[in-house]
Amino acid sequence: MNRLITLPHLAAGTDLAFLALRLGVGAFLVWGVWDNITSAEHMATFVAFLRQFGFPMPGLLAPFDVWLQLAIGVLFILGLATRWAGLACALNFVVAIVMVDHLQGWRGSFGSQCLVLIGLVLATHGPGRFSVDRVLERR
Repeated sequence: MNRLITLPHLAAGTDLAFLALRLGVGAFLVWGVWDNITSAEHMATFVAFLRQFGFPMPGLLAPFDVWLQLAIGVLFILGLATRWAGLACALNFVVAIVMVDHLQGWRGSFGSQCLVLIGLVLATHGPGRFSVDRVLERR
């Protein structure tokens, strides 16, 4: 009965689940900033958005944040420096919640909350077996 309740056999899929998590979240982060990287107009809109919400130095912070999110996404996809990328992801989206998303309430900030939690999970658990990190650990 305990095995029926706890489903321990599902643990065999942990590494695939972490791979799917990293690929999905990484692709989402890359996709989410790609327009700002490829379009000066979109970047200017993001600078104005940060200015509207009182971020310091929005002209510097906007490109920094965009490139940071791109880097986090790529690192998640590769499973490279995953724990650092997870910490950066969590911190980045805590700032998003504190500065902007909290104004939208629980439901409106849920996406950022999930990215904080996913970042913390990857920072504490690592990327799983299917990752560059794992290859580097073996050397």
